[in-house]
Amino acid sequence: MFTPLPERAAGMSSTRIAEVLNFRRALPPIVTVAHVHALLNSPTATEKEIVELMREGVVRKIVVPGRGTGVGEGLVLVKEWERVVMENKELGEEIKQALLHHLRTNSTALTLPQSLFTPTDATSLLHAGFLTSSTQSWTTTDVYSQPSPSLLGTLTSLSRTATTAASGTLAAVGGQNAIHNSGGNVGTNLTNPTGASDEFHLTLPTTGAYLRLLTSARSHLLSLLSKSPYREAPLSLLRERWDGGVADPARNQRRATDVLPGRTRKWRVFFGLEFEWVLAECVGAGLMELFETGSVGLGVRGTGKRG
Repeated sequence: MFTPLPERAAGMSSTRIAEVLNFRRALPPIVTVAHVHALLNSPTATEKEIVELMREGVVRKIVVPGRGTGVGEGLVLVKEWERVVMENKELGEEIKQALLHHLRTNSTALTLPQSLFTPTDATSLLHAGFLTSSTQSWTTTDVYSQPSPSLLGTLTSLSRTATTAASGTLAAVGGQNAIHNSGGNVGTNLTNPTGASDEFHLTLPTTGAYLRLLTSARSHLLSLLSKSPYREAPLSLLRERWDGGVADPARNQRRATDVLPGRTRKWRVFFGLEFEWVLAECVGAGLMELFETGSVGLGVRGTGKRG
């Protein structure tokens, strides 16, 4: 996934080198489903194999809502997932064992019910990055400014409830569940104003950083390809653009046009991400495809699909 750090002429300070190594070390052991599809020829056979490995408890699928099918779906070896849980220093031993128990019991589940965890344990797991919760995409403006007839019920039922209560109390406006009690149909009530789902999504710490790195790397490689006419280029040229024209370590002397690795976007922004890894992500996601040029080896073309 990452290029080894240059042994000399890196163009990076010791502080920056430490930042690169720490960033790499903190990333979760995830491989995207798109990357797996890039390595195998048959999408159907690949999906069947993934399902079989999930049933056998070898791998788990991780889905990040809102990230799209290509980016937000990943695979993690179960033994690696359990290792990350056990090595976490923020969680107590009881919480770790409880989480591992639920993971083993629900080997193919993408989410876990909130009822499996106490509020204290859930908060700890959320803060540690092993669970995420999703909320409904509505605002108070949507609910109170433009209510639908089904949400409001009837004005008669609301007024009948309110007129029997003392002025200035919550009951005077219908109580906590006024909309529900009056016949309305709404997903949340005033006791749950955020509209939180009753399930937690399984995830790993720093998954967000991994997805941001992946997304930005895909976009950058697409922008490099777009510099060529018709969004086509030889594979060697695209690799050179990604590497940024760095100095060849095999030569004893640098040329005037050589660039130190630490000054390239590959190292400044992407922490030394390998060209082949990003290319596989783009091919697996359907953003690029390879073809034989017949004269200069393999070529790369954009499919027109947006990342």
